[in-house]
Amino acid sequence: MPDSQQWRQVRAFLNDQRFALTRRLLAGHPPEHLVPGVPLLARKHWIPEQPVPLERVRLRWQPDAPAAQLDGSGPELDHIRPRREDGTAHLRYADAVRELAKPRLFENRGCYRLLDVDASTTGPVLTFGRGQYFDVINICEAAAHEYAAAVLSEAADTPFRAAIGDPTDLARRPVMAATSTLVIRLDRRTGDAEFVLHWRDPEKVASGGGLYQVMPVGMFQASHDAPWNEANDFDLWRSILRELSEELLGNTEDYGSDKAPIDYAAWPLDQKLSAAREDGSLRVFWLGLGMDPLTYVTDMLTVAVFDAELFDETFRRIVSTNEEGHRVGLDDATGRSTGIPFTAEQVDRLTSTEPMQPAGATLLRLAWQHRKALLELPAAEHLSSAAGPGRHQAPGR
Repeated sequence: MPDSQQWRQVRAFLNDQRFALTRRLLAGHPPEHLVPGVPLLARKHWIPEQPVPLERVRLRWQPDAPAAQLDGSGPELDHIRPRREDGTAHLRYADAVRELAKPRLFENRGCYRLLDVDASTTGPVLTFGRGQYFDVINICEAAAHEYAAAVLSEAADTPFRAAIGDPTDLARRPVMAATSTLVIRLDRRTGDAEFVLHWRDPEKVASGGGLYQVMPVGMFQASHDAPWNEANDFDLWRSILRELSEELLGNTEDYGSDKAPIDYAAWPLDQKLSAAREDGSLRVFWLGLGMDPLTYVTDMLTVAVFDAELFDETFRRIVSTNEEGHRVGLDDATGRSTGIPFTAEQVDRLTSTEPMQPAGATLLRLAWQHRKALLELPAAEHLSSAAGPGRHQAPGR
């Protein structure tokens, strides 16, 4: 059982070497469920053969789901659970993070727990129940910490990762999923496209720090733990919408939903972007989901393609720094850059040599593979078969 100083040293090493540790892990023991050509774990039916319009992704609610078999409090973690000065051990990894290395954003809010993924012929069906954000810390960050400690000490065994077993087994551990969205600005006149890139600051975030990532990214969760939000926010588009507001525009996460549910229909940003989805100037797609090989963090992969005029009008005041890191651009002759050119050269560079989060690297590779479907889809045709308000079963208490 390490002392606090030893634990901090491993935590610092993990945050500094996430990219290198992932590469080492993949080179030494390629996981069984690694997606061919991309650094992400997924079962075969989790990644569709073609992009799926987001409105065809259906959600189901299962509030009475049984507890997961593993919760991060067992003896498998004794070897990385730090001692306090009084000799007692932290019960879970999140307790140690809070006391010894707390980032700026660290709150144990409710999340929608992923329970099942069904590859329906009309579109994927995702089943969710109730969970907590700290499940991500107690399982995912603990597993990454254990691997980092093993590398530092040249140990051969990682008993906690062994206890997890198949990380794609959604019943074995509680799985909380983030929604990762690749935002593309498309100039239809020239055919040029660029995407928004983020660098996640390890001083601000508890997971994925020190890596490049697409933006926006956020846990799939209600806007507040007040009970009326659970059903109202159980919607992938609404989750993406809030993250666009927060990460690209720098708006507050306080929606007043501690007092009443968000009235999305009255929200100007929702009005603008929902109308854009109707007329085809904004097209949103589902590319699947998968898990980080190092942390087992789960990301749902989506792409939002904005026509240039809509993007420029919506994000006139796009921020360069937000609560989780800063936006990355390329220097150009004007001294301004919104994003990174969506070209083979940039996609290959970021996904091969730069320290990028596996979910972001996978999104870029899949988006480039499907660029014809993503960038050349005729306007206003793909929404004709939208299912409407009844497309998913909303949660309730």
